[in-house]
Amino acid sequence: MRVLTFLHSFEPGGVERIALRLVRQWRALNVDAPLFMGRSNGDMRDDVGADLDFVSPPNADPRMAKIETLWMIWTLPRVVRRLRPDVLFCAGNTYAIVAVALKGLLGRDCPPVLLKVSNDLDRQDQPRWFRFFYRLWLKVQGRCLDHFIGMETPMSDEIRESLGVSADRITIIPDPALSRPLIESLRADRSLARRESASRRFVCVGRLTPQKNIALMLGAFGRGAREGDTLTVIGDGPERAKLERLARALGLEEQVMFRGYAPEPASLLPSFDVLLLSSNYEGVPAVVLEALAAGLPIVATDCSRSMGTLLGDGAMGQLVPVGDEEALAEAIARVRPSSQDETLSLAQARRFTLEDASEAYLRVMSQLGPPPKPRHGFEGGRDEQPA
Repeated sequence: MRVLTFLHSFEPGGVERIALRLVRQWRALNVDAPLFMGRSNGDMRDDVGADLDFVSPPNADPRMAKIETLWMIWTLPRVVRRLRPDVLFCAGNTYAIVAVALKGLLGRDCPPVLLKVSNDLDRQDQPRWFRFFYRLWLKVQGRCLDHFIGMETPMSDEIRESLGVSADRITIIPDPALSRPLIESLRADRSLARRESASRRFVCVGRLTPQKNIALMLGAFGRGAREGDTLTVIGDGPERAKLERLARALGLEEQVMFRGYAPEPASLLPSFDVLLLSSNYEGVPAVVLEALAAGLPIVATDCSRSMGTLLGDGAMGQLVPVGDEEALAEAIARVRPSSQDETLSLAQARRFTLEDASEAYLRVMSQLGPPPKPRHGFEGGRDEQPA
């Protein structure tokens, strides 16, 4: 079976990071798993993407970021025709438009598409008019694409209702944000990093975009933090300069640190006390799973149907309404660094491993793909011609 994964670039993103890990794991299992990259640049190329062979179109310079979806729709069909994969793996909602376009451009020559639903489909953060058109777009995906992966149990009903697909076209596979060695490493490092202190070390991990609503977090932290508490923001993105100005305006420049991009942010979590998440919407946030693996208490917005299940209905973290700065501030004020139930959080983390998920994906794909057919072998490189 040949499984083709397509991504825009190596720019940091949770969807892309997990997709690259899956490709690497599939190859370790001797699966023919070519990778198409619309652009060959990005910070993750030298860490999670290191030594991964890939196909990339010519002239794919950083300027293509402005039209990356159109660029992929233009260049990817030729690669699909040449490699003739059995299954196309669409790694997240961001790529659904590319997958639907491929179905239209390739017609009967398009392989089955497996879409991982990576984000909230309700989008209660958006105005009603937006949600109306968004629901229409979801129905198009349901009609065009072949099978859908949800990352946690509540997503089954969410996908069925939003995309209008039958239950037999939906499979729940816990998001492979962790690995067994990583979980054990995070637990060991957490034990070594324990300390007794009145101050608390908060951490936030994510790309600095409007979706993450870090501005809300800064406001809530300013209201709920105690003297000596700190907040470290790990990640980069287009809102960084604005958020740094906001931190100064709130008088938090001594307490809030912007660390920037980190190659493996999960490895840093054991040196903190509490994870904060303030997103407007998410699917199953990888950083929450990493925090569970590290044994950190979690304070988060209720930004998807899956959040309650992830945190054991409050047993492993506090949830507050999306966009509610006062409620987030109150949760920050009362959270205790030692409040995590370590037995529950470890059991929950062990559900979300790359080792289990990679094989579960392959079982689903084996049911989608057509019988084997003659074709040319995959050759990694960066010299593919545009479609």
